[in-house]
Amino acid sequence: MLGKFQVRTDLALEARESYEDLATPPHLRSAADRAAFGECAEHPSEADERMRGVKVKEYVDEEREIYTTTVTIETENGAKAMGKPVGTYITIEAPNMSAPDEDYHREISEELAKHLDHLMKGRKASVLVVGLGNREVTPDALGPDVVNNLRITRHVIKEYGRVPKEMESVGEISAIVPGVMAQTGMETLEIIRGVVEETKPGLVIAIDALAARSTKRLNRTIQVTDTGINPGSGVGNHRDAINEETLGVPVIAVGVPTVVDAATIVNDTMEELIAEMDRSEQMQMLGGTLGTLSYAEKQEMIHELISPYLNTMFVTPKDIDETVKYLSYTISEALNISFTAENGNP
Repeated sequence: MLGKFQVRTDLALEARESYEDLATPPHLRSAADRAAFGECAEHPSEADERMRGVKVKEYVDEEREIYTTTVTIETENGAKAMGKPVGTYITIEAPNMSAPDEDYHREISEELAKHLDHLMKGRKASVLVVGLGNREVTPDALGPDVVNNLRITRHVIKEYGRVPKEMESVGEISAIVPGVMAQTGMETLEIIRGVVEETKPGLVIAIDALAARSTKRLNRTIQVTDTGINPGSGVGNHRDAINEETLGVPVIAVGVPTVVDAATIVNDTMEELIAEMDRSEQMQMLGGTLGTLSYAEKQEMIHELISPYLNTMFVTPKDIDETVKYLSYTISEALNISFTAENGNP
């Protein structure tokens, strides 16, 4: 039964952690865990064999409080184990990302722009930005809000060329907000494919709100990947994939987790309860028993306890409207920075 239970998350970092319960800091991991993270181990285990083809690199910027993790899935075996396509997944975590601090958000934008440049590989001459999601639902409005803040240039360049000096260093940037099927009656992929066939961009960048398995990463994490995206997968509403295979052009996806499901919140609370129990001599026996369960087992137990009433409920913070506004500016600023010649010739 546990094999049928899937943790709802769009983050490759969390998929990696849930697979082997590797949410432990690097300096506290076992030799087998370090092997799975691409470090040295004297005696690789069976788990290492299953996860071969997945590499993880971590970088900590303590001064700016920005933590970056790059998960690279290199083989189909690793993709099967992770439940994610082969490719690169860059996760930027910042504990104060949802705070209204413009200087801090500028630093995050610069960090994000650096990783976008790496994945773009110089393909900036013609870029289509797609704002996925429903602008009428605040937690799902990240994509449309990012598009609202972008510097769109394709129409100006098509009409007047690059005569204005400020246009000399910018590629042809276009954008679309395709909405959701309930609004249009069409698959998002169908709309985007039509636009791509007509405008022929060299690159598509899709922006979307994601789902996380940890409340600690809610509105504090940005994931960038070169594998495209499956809209709605984090909340169990699977739509056609938007990637290079379906569109015929490379696709970069940028997302922020804005919702978690009810089981995740209960599980996080139980984790804290177990930790407190372990600190109490009177409760160590009970806490120790619960502590022997794996993350997936605890999730399955919670899933059964709250079903059928809360297992389809997703939760977002009460200040999500302000948070989405800040995050949309942060991502759009990173894109605007990346689209200039200062970060590579278009």
